[in-house]
Amino acid sequence: MPEPAIVDEITTYPKTGRFLLGRLRHDLSDEEKRILEDSIDEVEVVTEPRRILERGATCGHSTMLIDGFILRTLDGPEQRYGVSFHVPGDFVDLHCFALKRLDHNIDTVGEVRLGYVPHTRLIEIMEEQPHLARVFWFATLLDAAMHREWVMKLEQLTTARRLAHIFAEIWTRLQMVGLGDAQGFDTPLTQGHLAEMSGATAIHVNRAIRALREQGIVDVQRGRINIADKSELEKFGRFTPDYLYGEGELSLREGFY
Repeated sequence: MPEPAIVDEITTYPKTGRFLLGRLRHDLSDEEKRILEDSIDEVEVVTEPRRILERGATCGHSTMLIDGFILRTLDGPEQRYGVSFHVPGDFVDLHCFALKRLDHNIDTVGEVRLGYVPHTRLIEIMEEQPHLARVFWFATLLDAAMHREWVMKLEQLTTARRLAHIFAEIWTRLQMVGLGDAQGFDTPLTQGHLAEMSGATAIHVNRAIRALREQGIVDVQRGRINIADKSELEKFGRFTPDYLYGEGELSLREGFY
């Protein structure tokens, strides 16, 4: 069960209560949280996998992921590549506010609930709420930090270790926002998604998952990732959470400016 403080936050702000939980949300005032909650002018439930933003398409709003999972992807000549993964509370395409067109796609994974914030409203927030604007800037920089970590791990690790790193990151991020549990997490990710995220073929992913299971590190089932030992998973995947800015040397527990 999530901590009472997390439950209260999500109850009070059902559309945006997970935004930057475990990172910088403690630095938001109640007024800023309410402004963010009220900035969403439309909520949509997407029940089937869908590309909600195509590379090069003009966008007039940015998307808060309320429930579910999203992949940021690039289309290669033979397959799609997952370049980052999003969990509830992520402002998945805030970059589009500044760029207007993205150089990648935003694809849903399983059923999701999305909240749309018009860019006209973001302009008002930027002009009237400078602290909240800096928090938004931090959120986009956080995406960049995670992307850099993925690039480095793809270069360094075998497929099995890449998957272990991905599982450790997702599990940590879910726990930061009051999701996941002590044994792992539920997810609609398939072996196809894992191949896209790890830059490997489906055959290599299948072998890697078998190796992780045989070593007693991870058991991947349909709709569920079971993890026996968190420390062993993190050690095998060479995962340290600092780059997530939730704990460790990069923790943001002191006052933001």
